[in-house]
Amino acid sequence: MDGDGGVLANLILFAVVCLAPAALFWCALRIPKLVGWIREKRAKPQPDGPPIERVAADLRRLHRLLAGYPSGTPAARRLGTRQAYDELLAVACRQVGVPHRLGELPEGMDREIERLRVEQSLREHGLAVP
Repeated sequence: MDGDGGVLANLILFAVVCLAPAALFWCALRIPKLVGWIREKRAKPQPDGPPIERVAADLRRLHRLLAGYPSGTPAARRLGTRQAYDELLAVACRQVGVPHRLGELPEGMDREIERLRVEQSLREHGLAVP
């Protein structure tokens, strides 16, 4: 009977000696992936675009520019400023979650109405635009 206990102990010792290095090596290979997964879970989400405060300030600045152009301002300058204003409105809509159709509508009355609707929706969501 004492021999059976010694054989079992030797068998367990043999298994530990053979399997322990392989198991430790397997764990060592998985540690970088585990650390990356933990860092990813703990990471704070990064915003997609510029801060909403900067977008709001740029919207106000461009709105003042559009309203303050004198009558002799070239049409290309007005159009470019209006397109930049529409793009900033679209960025603000994405960040706040307001649906818009500014990219779909051609220049004209429909786009002007959509611009006014978007400005009002942004005001209702707390973004101070003129």
